[in-house]
Amino acid sequence: MPGKNLDPSSSPRALLGAELRVARERAGMSQSELGEPLFVSGSFIGQLEAGTRRMHIDFARQIDDILGTNGFFTRNCGAAAKSKYPDHFAAAAEAEALATSIREYAPLIIPGLLQTEAYARAVFRAYQPTATTETIDELVTNRLDRAALLAAPTTPLLWCVFDEGVLRRAVGSPTVMAEALSHISTLVRHHRIVAQVLPFSAGAHASTGGSIKLMSFDDAPPLAYVEGSGTGLLFDDPATVTRHSLTYDLLTADALPRRESLALIESVAEDYAHDEHA
Repeated sequence: MPGKNLDPSSSPRALLGAELRVARERAGMSQSELGEPLFVSGSFIGQLEAGTRRMHIDFARQIDDILGTNGFFTRNCGAAAKSKYPDHFAAAAEAEALATSIREYAPLIIPGLLQTEAYARAVFRAYQPTATTETIDELVTNRLDRAALLAAPTTPLLWCVFDEGVLRRAVGSPTVMAEALSHISTLVRHHRIVAQVLPFSAGAHASTGGSIKLMSFDDAPPLAYVEGSGTGLLFDDPATVTRHSLTYDLLTADALPRRESLALIESVAEDYAHDEHA
């Protein structure tokens, strides 16, 4: 039975998930059987055990009661729930760091994982025009820290479909945009990401409602994340994830092929570079 508290400096969410798996198996319960009294799916329990979903305090209390773990999960839930990201995005950001593949459709701006410092600063300043410089600096640092997962040569596989409007919308200055698009081009040419552009000529498409992020894992069910202004929803329901996966497949079918997409990204980057010297 779990006894001592977890060390918050040692990936507390992953440790808490590992302890949950041990306690559940010791109790002779399947993931679905534990999920039933919590009114969640077995997949959700699997995500908790893999550390890709955060354990909320209400779940922790119920799990302690069901598994007879003497308040262990209630005591340690706080450390595992701490995040430097907004509440609506925290679970998605932390799952993203564990994903083996990420597929994302960006309808409005360059995704956070691919933003340059100057681009991210312009985005945050537009969203919070009266924030202090210190606040913006912290937001930018956190966003750039997320991109560290791209330092690995192959994992995760990152596949992005950009709406053409993402390229054409001048965030910051022409200099900022030229740098931002050149950064994407470099990642593509170094075979670190896959990028496609959904052109304006595609007209109506499968995801006119907004962004999609699909994440797959080695040891946990896949997740789908959809986001709006200041809101976000993370789904593990298989039917919902499958539906969003189909939507993404339809987007890639309507998007330009990879070579044509890269050519367009680089052409627009050159246009911005020309504008900055005009």
